[in-house]
Amino acid sequence: MKSLLIIGAGRFGALLCRNLSGLGNEVMVVDDDERKLADLLDCVVEAKIGDCTRADVLRSLGPEHFDACIVCVTDAFQSSLEITNQLHEMGAKKVISLASTGIQAKFLRTNGADEVIYPERDMANRLAMSISYNTVFDFIQLSDEYSIFEIVPLRSWLGRSIRAVNVRARYGISILGVKKDGKVTMPGPDYAFSEAEHLIVMGRTDTIHELVGKNE
Repeated sequence: MKSLLIIGAGRFGALLCRNLSGLGNEVMVVDDDERKLADLLDCVVEAKIGDCTRADVLRSLGPEHFDACIVCVTDAFQSSLEITNQLHEMGAKKVISLASTGIQAKFLRTNGADEVIYPERDMANRLAMSISYNTVFDFIQLSDEYSIFEIVPLRSWLGRSIRAVNVRARYGISILGVKKDGKVTMPGPDYAFSEAEHLIVMGRTDTIHELVGKNE
């Protein structure tokens, strides 16, 4: 269980509050709009009204005492940048900020963000993948080069084992898990591929693109 400060209770911030609280974390949320906080009172340990671009307001929250501070200000990048920088200067242990573009991410990292996430880009990528490929069911971009995909096995793999196909050496991907009926298990080298299951695989994005294209 972690102690987390979420700044900004818009759609993403509110959803994050509920998800983190549901996982047993202690969450404090801050926003300058009281109406946005009202619906979150049942899932956070504390909700405060305040303008976190003001150093005195931010300092009063004690950001250095949280395991992580997450800046979810999406409607004003300048405000997000100022809050990120102040959190860093106040000694926050970890600062996570939202970005829409690579340029925004660069500025955020330069000004103290330990981690930058791209919610709109990631959702657009996942939707594009699911629309483009009938055999892709989920997608997480780890970096510019590497991603995790949920895919169906190639038809040529069915009935053969991971060892026999020699997946990692031949295709350059790692099989992280096998998903069936909503449950994920870790397969051994003798696991035989089945049409009824999905694979959770990690590798170079372009390599997996080429791989799933063979099943279309």
